[in-house]
Amino acid sequence: MIEILQWTTLIVAGAATLSRIPNLVRRKNRSIFYALALLTLAILLSIRGPYLAIDTLLGGINIANLLLRFIIFGAILFLALRIAAGFGDSRGIQLVRGRAGMLALGVISAALLVCFALMDASGSSVGLADVAAKDQRNALLVEYYGAAGRAYPAYVCLAILPGMLRAVRSPLPVLLRISAALLAMGSVAIPLSLLFPVVPPALGFLRFVVNYTSILCFVIGLALIWVASGRAGRKHRPLSAERR
Repeated sequence: MIEILQWTTLIVAGAATLSRIPNLVRRKNRSIFYALALLTLAILLSIRGPYLAIDTLLGGINIANLLLRFIIFGAILFLALRIAAGFGDSRGIQLVRGRAGMLALGVISAALLVCFALMDASGSSVGLADVAAKDQRNALLVEYYGAAGRAYPAYVCLAILPGMLRAVRSPLPVLLRISAALLAMGSVAIPLSLLFPVVPPALGFLRFVVNYTSILCFVIGLALIWVASGRAGRKHRPLSAERR
């Protein structure tokens, strides 16, 4: 079940990335392509087989997990700025790109690197489960490391959430309001990951459900924006032709 969800999400994200190549070539909305490409790579690194293969090539000390965290940071940053700009959320842009956002990124990145450096990360392990099982010190460091990795995406999503909620209640076209609702759902799901440490082991599968549901909400929400933009372009084209 979890593997099906992972591979389905990877396929959807990969297809969305490929669909943006024409715009990348035309140098139009390139930030969306970069965000989706990073998101696709992050999903690939979160799947057991690809993760173990890539981390083995990198020395088998879970550098792939550290790369995964920073790839997610980059993807969420690109996505948030593009989404906030698309819905005219200047406050969200300022919170993400301004002094507070850069400070959050810097502090959280430093905490992530310190925790990784202090733990015994030898032995490739998806989710660092085997690393945490080595001893109590490692378990605690993995917990702090995971919290730091979830903190920045949570901050960014909370920063743009009010703008998405305003868009849902606005008089925008239906497709755009549905898109805003999906993006808002994704923005709520990611901060929920901060509660993962209190999730009982028996309900551990909920971590995967929350993570991959949020990704699907973002990808499908963005796809609906493209569809709405395409429809708007087709409606205005005849009018422009008449004016010429």
